[in-house]
Amino acid sequence: MNPSAPIRVIVVDDDPMVITGIRGILQAADDIEVVGSAASGEEAIEKAALHYPDVVLMDIRMPGIGGIDATERLVNSTRPPKVVALTSMDSDDHLFRALEAGANGYLLKDIGPVDLAIAIRRVHAGEPILAPRSMRQIIAKVTSSADHRLQREAAQLLAALTDKELEIAELVSEGLSNQEIAERTFMSQATVKTHLNRINIKLDTDNRVRIATMVVRAQKI
Repeated sequence: MNPSAPIRVIVVDDDPMVITGIRGILQAADDIEVVGSAASGEEAIEKAALHYPDVVLMDIRMPGIGGIDATERLVNSTRPPKVVALTSMDSDDHLFRALEAGANGYLLKDIGPVDLAIAIRRVHAGEPILAPRSMRQIIAKVTSSADHRLQREAAQLLAALTDKELEIAELVSEGLSNQEIAERTFMSQATVKTHLNRINIKLDTDNRVRIATMVVRAQKI
């Protein structure tokens, strides 16, 4: 991978106005290049095989196989791109189905231009991203059960973290990005990533949502 090369993006949406709008937004980012677009899940798969994008912005509800099935096929392809579900529907069902299909992010279409470019960069760098409302939805749904055993287990696991690791885990539960955590804690992003790796090992987790869920569970005791 050439670090100086622009991030190659395909925009998938059955509304041509949405595609035009996103193209216009991303044209202002020198490090992002829209290399193709598609109006259906089938066309998205074809375009991905043709252009080898780094990131695919995927609408959920479209003609044909739709965004969920297209996401699952793309992430299991020979050269899988990172897929971000970009939708106007703030729905638990679509959110969970997209993540289960392998999406690396879930954003709402009302996201601002600057935030969209930042989200693409974060996902390309390997950092899963969720709209703040979506993060809250997941945590609320997963921690809605008053299962005291799970709450105690979460608290016991968190007790193994250092003070700095616990601080970072709590910031993750607030939906902060690595950059925002770095700024809040006066650390480099590389140091934040190192702490997150250690947190994942100690908590036996593999993503930010699980870290956040554990923090919220433990706080309910």
